Amino acid sequence: MEDMKITVLFLCTHNSARSQMAEAFLNQMGSDRFEAYSAGLEPKDINPYTKRVMSEIGIDISSQYPKVLKDFMGRKHFGYLITVCTQAEERCPSTFPGIGKRLFWDIKDPDSLVGSEEEKLSKFREIRDQIRHKIEQWLSGQTG
Repeated sequence: MEDMKITVLFLCTHNSARSQMAEAFLNQMGSDRFEAYSAGLEPKDINPYTKRVMSEIGIDISSQYPKVLKDFMGRKHFGYLITVCTQAEERCPSTFPGIGKRLFWDIKDPDSLVGSEEEKLSKFREIRDQIRHKIEQWLSGQTG
């Protein structure tokens, strides 16, 4: 019998940057054991800088799209719910049907930054690299 993959839901407010990056990284680095999804409390279009900085490292997220949390609630079981921002952590229901473990990774929102294009790109790259490192660390701690 084939082993079932552990499903992971990354949650942030808008599902436009951090959670999209985390979904892509986990699906790339942990696809043998995990299946990642992402959602937002108030989804909006994926930030073009998100797509750009992921493309720079060879990860195409053009098929990803923003999803709303309520579309998953009670409809799919997740081994993990990982919130990646304080606002989502505070606003996400404390009881969430179908969740195994809940984790909180406080990652700054690159969407909220102002500045020149190069300054914004630099911050998106920094956040991207932080998320990649967090996923690598988390995966190294997983057994099985």
